[in-house]
Amino acid sequence: MGHPQGGYFVVADAAPLGHPDAAAFCRELPSLAGVVGVPLSAFVLPAHRAPLNSLVRFAFCKRESVLGQAAERLAQLGPRR
Repeated sequence: MGHPQGGYFVVADAAPLGHPDAAAFCRELPSLAGVVGVPLSAFVLPAHRAPLNSLVRFAFCKRESVLGQAAERLAQLGPRR
């Protein structure tokens, strides 16, 4: 299988931020950072979700200014203590 040459999404791992459950993280994300993400596990059958549990998909088909604001907000999130 080849690699795509482009796309409108990026996948990030929420585990290093202290969020091993991407679904729970995505439910909190709008109030935490004013940003929306989708857990990658939402796109696969339940039997295949475990390895993807902490991965979040973000769309970046937005204006550059919107992406900059989102990046700044996400950068404020840190590991849970």
